[in-house]
Amino acid sequence: PDLNGYEKYGLGNVKYNISEIHVTAVEFPNASISLIPGTGIKLVIGNASLTIDMNWNIRTWMFKDTGRSTVYISKVFVTAIFSTPLDNTGHTSISLTSCRTTSGDIDIKLNGKS
Repeated sequence: PDLNGYEKYGLGNVKYNISEIHVTAVEFPNASISLIPGTGIKLVIGNASLTIDMNWNIRTWMFKDTGRSTVYISKVFVTAIFSTPLDNTGHTSISLTSCRTTSGDIDIKLNGKS
């Protein structure tokens, strides 16, 4: 979905709109899944990266600008624990019981008219 809103800075508001958000690349160079006896499944993703392209525009009382942006997020680490209990019909269900995510670097490239 598009993101839009405004932020108050100094003497006025900055209105923004971010649209056409597309994930263009995802890399999981280190990923593993293991069973945790009596609990469920542990998923570990290490050193992942993600590239996102989008359009943006901003407007203040003094100027406005539009353009395209690429965001590259790297050194992403995720650890998730899923429980796998049996439901009342005897079928296995799955639910996320914990999740921890960290990211190391974020590089943002803005291309605009200004």
